[in-house]
Amino acid sequence: MTLLAGRAPQALMWWSTICRYADLVPERGVAALVRGRHQVAVFRLADGRVHCVENRDPYSGAQVLSRGIIGTRGDRPTVASPMFKQVFDLTTGEAIDEPVVRVRVHQVRLRDGLVEICL
Repeated sequence: MTLLAGRAPQALMWWSTICRYADLVPERGVAALVRGRHQVAVFRLADGRVHCVENRDPYSGAQVLSRGIIGTRGDRPTVASPMFKQVFDLTTGEAIDEPVVRVRVHQVRLRDGLVEICL
């Protein structure tokens, strides 16, 4: 389980169940629609950690990051967009080659075998 940066005060946190942890394939992403309007990309890494970022690629505007290629840059877990191949850090959301560009990162927790994210 990975808790990510940008934690909101407890009273403002809204957790949503995405799927069962066992349903996530290591080194792959899945897209989920949360609260009927927020598209997120959820990734299970080979070491078992789970990360969640918004699914929208800021360079193309397409909802495709869940289809990206998982990798690393040094010790940073990353996803490369399938559109124009920009690489994003899964822990901070920043574009590796252009740090001023970011995708939103969501906190993730495992509870009773379920993956939950915070909006």
